[in-house]
Amino acid sequence: MLSNSGAPVAGLVKDGTEASFMQDVVEASRRTPVIVDFWAEWCGPCKTLGPALEKAVQSYGGKIRMVKIDVDKNRAIAAQMRIQSIPAVFAFAGGRPVDGFVGALPPSELKTFLDGVLAKAAAAPGGEAGALEGEDEGPSPEEIAEVLAAADEALAHGAIGQAAQVYAQVLQIDPENLTALVGLSKAYAKGGEIGRAREILAQAPEGEAANPLILQALAALDLAEEAQALARRMSEFEERLAKDPNDHEARFDRAMAFLGQEKRQEAVDDLLELFRRDREWNEQAARTQLLKLFDAFGAKDPITLAGRRRLSSLVFS
Repeated sequence: MLSNSGAPVAGLVKDGTEASFMQDVVEASRRTPVIVDFWAEWCGPCKTLGPALEKAVQSYGGKIRMVKIDVDKNRAIAAQMRIQSIPAVFAFAGGRPVDGFVGALPPSELKTFLDGVLAKAAAAPGGEAGALEGEDEGPSPEEIAEVLAAADEALAHGAIGQAAQVYAQVLQIDPENLTALVGLSKAYAKGGEIGRAREILAQAPEGEAANPLILQALAALDLAEEAQALARRMSEFEERLAKDPNDHEARFDRAMAFLGQEKRQEAVDDLLELFRRDREWNEQAARTQLLKLFDAFGAKDPITLAGRRRLSSLVFS
């Protein structure tokens, strides 16, 4: 809530810097959840989201705090958080990221987001989304699962370094935890280190090589390697499609080239367009590849959710 006079409560929203990030965000979030808004002067949506987010944070009367970071003035921390587009918002609790989103949200969805942050912070061990260390008896399986879920969320929103630290920490406690092992592999893969990602998966316990988690992760790495190779031939595919929009092989390969450039939406768009033009081409290769991408992206990824809806519409049209 606001103060009795209706004015904003002082100190709940502040400007942050690279130098103050640890104190203002990481350490402060061990006491109270902190929302970090990455923005810039030239960003139009940022000018809409920022004030709305400030107002929403103020309405909680101190239960949540907010730090605003100008990405142009703080490039190092923006790079560390893997900020690729703005506005980008991360929620920290217990010293680590627990949620986030990219793009502007309407006020009604901001409240839902903040309510979710408070719930995650309260549900974590000791009332925090806290760390695993410092517990004499060690964390319970439920606590580890909760921490890993938060790491998965952080990785999905581009916080590769933070997620990798959590996965590695879990593996120190439980070296045979496949979820943490696969998560760490995904973090390396997202950072472009495919070879290192394969090395991580090779550390799976004996007898787990055929585990669906491991097989799915290996399949995703195969896709990533193929995409990186095709990305170097993007101009070739562009030229072929300019001459003949029905060059299905070129469109299929361009989709994978987009994936190699981290342009996931463009990759899905190309494959959907190919399926629309000729769903039976190469034994429904477009549909098969789309399903592989959706598995690699994850069931809750917004691109997966929207892509599956569009694919269903095409299938039944």
